[in-house]
Amino acid sequence: METGEQVGVEAVPYCCSDFDGGETPARGLAIRTRKTRSLSTSSATACDYRRNQSLHGPSPVTTFGPKACMLQNPHAVMHIQDPASQRLTWNKPPKSVLVIKKIQDASLLQPFKELCVFLTEKNMIVYVESKVLADTAIAGDESFGAVIQKFCTFREDLDDISNRVDFIICLGGDGTLLYASSLFQESVPPVMAFHLGSLGFLTPFNFDTYQSQVTQIIEGNTAIILRSRLRVRVVKESREKKGIIMTNGDSEGSRKSMQYQVLNEVVVDRGPSSYLSNVDLFLDGHLITTVQGDGVIVSTPTGSTAYAVAAGASMIHPNVPAIMITPICPHSLSFRPIVVPAGVELKIMLSRDARNTAWVSFDGRKRQEICHGDSITITTSCFPVPSICFRDPVNDWFESLSQCLHWNVRKKQNYLSSEEEEF
Repeated sequence: METGEQVGVEAVPYCCSDFDGGETPARGLAIRTRKTRSLSTSSATACDYRRNQSLHGPSPVTTFGPKACMLQNPHAVMHIQDPASQRLTWNKPPKSVLVIKKIQDASLLQPFKELCVFLTEKNMIVYVESKVLADTAIAGDESFGAVIQKFCTFREDLDDISNRVDFIICLGGDGTLLYASSLFQESVPPVMAFHLGSLGFLTPFNFDTYQSQVTQIIEGNTAIILRSRLRVRVVKESREKKGIIMTNGDSEGSRKSMQYQVLNEVVVDRGPSSYLSNVDLFLDGHLITTVQGDGVIVSTPTGSTAYAVAAGASMIHPNVPAIMITPICPHSLSFRPIVVPAGVELKIMLSRDARNTAWVSFDGRKRQEICHGDSITITTSCFPVPSICFRDPVNDWFESLSQCLHWNVRKKQNYLSSEEEEF
């Protein structure tokens, strides 16, 4: 870790609170309730909006007819807070922020500098990736040099900042949020994403009023949406090549294992081969089908509006607990995309009679080859990405569908006059 100053920072725990002051603690720490302004009450954002109805469905009746009822299982009791009431608050005032900027994008230089100056003036400790400061347009700006000296820098895959950052600000498109997710393999700090990229489906904030918006995030009590991630474990068989056993990373006997946290999707495809991809798909240990085609996409609800929707899948709201399985150009007209419960465990392996290997990528990164004997295990992670909302989870999502994907946009049908109706 490199710093311009010697700074001791302890990450501030955050929690998810409901509207009546009740709170669900995070990281096992006590919580203090404090009255603060809501982001949704600012004139810079939108009018105050709070649902008076749960986003959960009603609890089902567990008696069926005069004599039947559901067998009670005291070990399977689980409570999930209603997504409509999930709001961010701070146990202690936040002191550190990670600013993620899209690399080599000249249009982001001025917003980045303005934001960093604003944060340092508020006595925030600003973390920035080392390669961001390698940009000559930043490093060579003498007027910005005093601010750079106050930065704490880090390097991806080398420095651990998981317990140093209180919240994250992303400047760019959806890729910056995906990158922020990849930096934290366990608990993720709250993420505030500004729309300064090409698409911006996951970035609800405009930069024009960043000062008031960031200030309200620091004060707390803002709506958040918990975007589920996939926990992926890739196990590879060790292979001999010219008498040398190839084992990179952690090994388990003759195998090596790698784990990833994925926000959008896991994509298994045929790679450069001209043959069909031929992989077996298991659900909770049972073979459910063999995928023959260009590949298969396993996605979160957040990822349903990414590669999956282009492959013909439905779009699912991020608050729906589910995993999507979408084939890519399947060699079967009946192979339609399916949605399975979030708690299942999926496993993907090359079929025994596959003619070629497969390739896998995680949110478009860490692409690697999958051979016979290798396996990819996928389930829902217990570490979601807490994404800060502009208004609330429902309105933000439909606004993104409309503005970014132009969902159901068409020229309206003309009104018929009474004379035309007679024909």
